[in-house]
Amino acid sequence: MAHRIGRRKNVKKGFQFTLMVVGASGLGRTTFINTLCDADVVPKRECDEPEMAHIEEGIKIKPYTVELDEDGVKISLTIVDTPGFGDMIDNEYCFQEILGYLERQYDDILSEESRIKRNPRFRDNRVHALLYFIAPTGHSLREIDIELMKRLSPKINIIPVIGKADTLTPSELAEFKKRIMEDIEHYNIPIYNFPYDPEEDDEETVEENSELRSLLPFALIGCEEEIVVNGRKVRARQYPWGIVEVDNSQHCDFAKLRFALLSSHLQDLKEITHDYLYENYRTEKLSRAEDESESESVQDDKHTRVREEMVRKEEGKLREVEAKVQHELKEKQQQLWAKEQQLQNLEG
Repeated sequence: MAHRIGRRKNVKKGFQFTLMVVGASGLGRTTFINTLCDADVVPKRECDEPEMAHIEEGIKIKPYTVELDEDGVKISLTIVDTPGFGDMIDNEYCFQEILGYLERQYDDILSEESRIKRNPRFRDNRVHALLYFIAPTGHSLREIDIELMKRLSPKINIIPVIGKADTLTPSELAEFKKRIMEDIEHYNIPIYNFPYDPEEDDEETVEENSELRSLLPFALIGCEEEIVVNGRKVRARQYPWGIVEVDNSQHCDFAKLRFALLSSHLQDLKEITHDYLYENYRTEKLSRAEDESESESVQDDKHTRVREEMVRKEEGKLREVEAKVQHELKEKQQQLWAKEQQLQNLEG
């Protein structure tokens, strides 16, 4: 009962959701974002000047926030774009920048949680899902694909997608999807695979998640333009051989992915982020800080013992000097006493 009340409160209040989009240039990230939001959220990237083509700008992290209304439910959607990913010869910097961004959002929450008085206007910017765009090569995952997903999966829900999937025939796409999932299993890459438990979940949930899992990686086509097909306006790409409709589930997986992200699985992605991914990060960070504190304490104890040993040695040396001085003083006194006796004997 309490869960349902909380759910109704969230629906009335609205949801805040953050989605990161990562992929090499030319895979349709910008078009996808604008298609997802049905608005010009991300400006089109201008073509580079030929004389500037050799310059590597590197990755940039760019968040865009848009307010959506999904069947009466308000969603404050932040999309984090990553232009420049995969464009460099050495992409180590790209991995570090994305990982650093994700961890900074966790650190902000950790810092806010430890405050005595919470900030009522604090905004939770943790990223709940990452769409990773795979090039439609028709072959298998590239090294950069494997490396990125393996590195980031402990910090975020990764959902692999195929960009510009209309460049592949249906049979090529099916084979490519199969190959990608085999690679993901082979390299043991944890992704968000729409988890379900046949014994605990209801039949509808099992069926829905099973279908979404079978679509992985999602085949995406983006298009912001509308054309008229059979008397109705649709978002579609027109080719000499025919039309590919963005929102037609027989043509691509865009509509099903959009519904999963912004409706059916939004709350699940948020809960996994908070209850599992963030808690693991929090536990690891606090444990590391505690270990460092203990290490410093051990070092302090060691330094204290060393200082105490040095003091003991100095005190021992001082006692030896004092004993030597006392011994010499005693000898001097005995010599003086002997001379006094001699003088007394001579006088007598």
